[in-house]
Amino acid sequence: MADTSLLEKLEVLKLKFEEVEQQITDPSIIADQKRFIQLNKEYKELQDLVEVYKEYKNTLDNITSSRKILDDPTADAEFKEMAKMELDELQAKLPQFEEDIKLLLIPKDPQDSKNAILEIRAGTGGDEASLFAGELYRMYVKYCEKRGWRISMTSCSEGTMGGYKEIICSVTGEGVYGVLKYESGVHRVQRVPQTETQGRVHTSAATVAVLPEADEFDVELNMNDVRKDTYCSSGPGGQSVNTTYSAIRLTHIPTGLVVTCQDEKSQLKNLDKAIIELRTRLYNMEYEKYMNEIASQRKTLVSTGDRSAKIRTYNFPQGRVTDHRINLTLYNLPAIMDGDIQDIIDKLIVEENAERLRASEG
Repeated sequence: MADTSLLEKLEVLKLKFEEVEQQITDPSIIADQKRFIQLNKEYKELQDLVEVYKEYKNTLDNITSSRKILDDPTADAEFKEMAKMELDELQAKLPQFEEDIKLLLIPKDPQDSKNAILEIRAGTGGDEASLFAGELYRMYVKYCEKRGWRISMTSCSEGTMGGYKEIICSVTGEGVYGVLKYESGVHRVQRVPQTETQGRVHTSAATVAVLPEADEFDVELNMNDVRKDTYCSSGPGGQSVNTTYSAIRLTHIPTGLVVTCQDEKSQLKNLDKAIIELRTRLYNMEYEKYMNEIASQRKTLVSTGDRSAKIRTYNFPQGRVTDHRINLTLYNLPAIMDGDIQDIIDKLIVEENAERLRASEG
């Protein structure tokens, strides 16, 4: 049996899609860039649902046609046999099809389509934690390369023995935040550090934070509220380091937020990156309130935004990685450290989707 409520919801969304389709060709809306961008996002989201609606409607129509043939006393036996085979096949597919549609109908996090700011900070463990933070950064660089995303360092503070005490990057591409958000939290490493002489396994940690990058229209940043300082870059970068004032520090006076960028040799490029990061941090002050509200409404297993939660352990002596949110253990540590983390993320997405579905039906 077809789910009539599902069909009704899809038909309403089809009408909404047609309305938005007309609006985005209206010259007065095109002139209002903020409204035009919002409508374009809505159009793309509805377009996927309309395609599913057409497929679902076609499936139901074919089921009805097959039943009519089976009920027709004049139809020949061979034709009826073909109709029965098609009916059995379509009816077997229908329950899963309807589950997939229900999932699509649950409102998505509007942040999922955004680019992201990725922060990695060394935690407990001193030099070993900095080395591990550097390896996590390498893991994400490799993963972004596989996805065709661009990862660009904004600022960093190097560890005394290598790695990073802190590294901040921007990641741009298709649906970056919706994927990388599952990496937010404490990543723990268990191994024998390079500095250990007696071969004992130590536990160190690094914290990963993934923030949705704010669009220009998300936050109205008044530059009169921002103090700009320039200074000489430090670290690798060639002859221009320590000779030109290319590094930028922005201080948002009302909130006290400070961001720096020294990755580029050009002061203007560093300023652009710093403004994006400052806008993102201001936006995330509000976004975190929203995430906290969600967390108080339902105890979610994944992507709560709680950056103090221990999410994953990398055990080098045993070659295993355990994701504690879904009790998943994999014995392919070298591949994972080379950026092969898609399997873990896919399983986290499946678990969260199942959770969202239960919450919507509860």
